[in-house]
Amino acid sequence: MRVLFVCLGNICRSPMAEAIFRDLVKREQLEDKIQVDSCGTGSWHLGETPHSGTKNILDQQGVPYDGMISRLLEEEDYKQFDYMVAMDQNNFTALQRSNNHDETVIVKLMEFVENIEDEDIPDPYYTGDFDQTYQLVSEGCHGLLQFLKEKHYLD
Repeated sequence: MRVLFVCLGNICRSPMAEAIFRDLVKREQLEDKIQVDSCGTGSWHLGETPHSGTKNILDQQGVPYDGMISRLLEEEDYKQFDYMVAMDQNNFTALQRSNNHDETVIVKLMEFVENIEDEDIPDPYYTGDFDQTYQLVSEGCHGLLQFLKEKHYLD
């Protein structure tokens, strides 16, 4: 199973989600069953490593992000990924608009968090609040992994 996290520039939220989810998958010893990647819908930061705020919070939490480089969403991604996970409504809409493959499931990460106030994860590139973003992304990733384990009988 392949999971792709998507945000605007692929330097803050989606690489954070990729790193957290990859770490959770490793801890659950599911690396042979779940592959993880991230990308952006905008091309401003192509080829860049994650934002320093993302790196700092991941370092504080002990979550590795080695080798992550920003890339742009491609048509081929719809054929290669089972799940595309958007960080907010704008990314969700962009993914749906480009989707020509019925087998790709497009969701928002906050769909996997109970008792949420907002369905979008605020972009820390603009808010500067990487702690809040980490908290929301972490909760979403835990919920997503639980969902995938139950839906696809992964142990």
